[in-house]
Amino acid sequence: MARKAELGDPVVLDVDGYDVRLSSPERVYFSARGETKLDLARYYLAVGPGIVAALRERPCMLHRFPDGAAGAKVHQKRLPRGAPAWVETVRLSFPRWGLHADELCVTKLADVIWAVQMSTVEFHPWNSRRADTEKPDEWRIDLDPMPDASYATVRRVAHVAHEVLDELGALGWPKTSGGRGLHIYVRIAPDHGFGDVRRAAMAFAREVERRLPRDVTTAWWRRDRPSDAVFVDYNQNARDHTIACAYSVRGTSDGRVSTPIRWDEVDDSEPADFTIATVPARFAALGDLHAGIDDAVFDVAPLLRWAQRDEAAGAESPPEPTDDERA
Repeated sequence: MARKAELGDPVVLDVDGYDVRLSSPERVYFSARGETKLDLARYYLAVGPGIVAALRERPCMLHRFPDGAAGAKVHQKRLPRGAPAWVETVRLSFPRWGLHADELCVTKLADVIWAVQMSTVEFHPWNSRRADTEKPDEWRIDLDPMPDASYATVRRVAHVAHEVLDELGALGWPKTSGGRGLHIYVRIAPDHGFGDVRRAAMAFAREVERRLPRDVTTAWWRRDRPSDAVFVDYNQNARDHTIACAYSVRGTSDGRVSTPIRWDEVDDSEPADFTIATVPARFAALGDLHAGIDDAVFDVAPLLRWAQRDEAAGAESPPEPTDDERA
């Protein structure tokens, strides 16, 4: 009974007309400042339009932390049991295993807060939408630093990536990863399957590597990547690969957030600047910095021509990654 009292009585949150019951609201989720499950819910309420826009109509894997960020993480594809009737799903197939899963498909903020009730901290959506889950509409550029790479190196690579995107006529939308890296999203027409989008992403990564060979690697195997380089991870565009979306909290003790930034902020911002304590005020002041992404659609055809050129010159095509190769 004492333990239950420490976690607080359940609270009911009115989320745009939907009642969401939050149990154990005082459970500490982020130990650095003692922030709780209720603090997490309030954070997502504060950035509601941003998180819903990032997740809308996308199959979403949930990263749940039943005992807070310091505890074990549960990767949840299927919608947890006990969901209200108003929570929507999308059915996905996994041919490799002959299985399917009904994943969360966010259409409103109440869906997000209900997921928080189910101990979700991180939201990892697909880069395709419910209308056609096999045709991505989002190209994701993941600048993933190897263990000895500095954030200064990540910044240099980001600027070169920006340069290449400008030359292509593509508008890139950067965000911190919530870890040591940086993500850039590009909205694309949903005209191609995952294989072609990954192939286009690989061609882009190779071009960035050509321009910054000391700092960038596209090596398939981790063991072949220099420890101080940044891997431009084209594999994040493979089917069923997901990364934390814009405004997703990460499972860190300080409640760090994967946060949209402007290009002119790349050199000055630090990943640790953006947490559930700081991002609400930023969002209130700036709004959603990714709000215009749906109006800036890019055709990946030029990248597919680059891929064809590289392959004709002898560039190897890495196999599709398996679960064991996702790292």
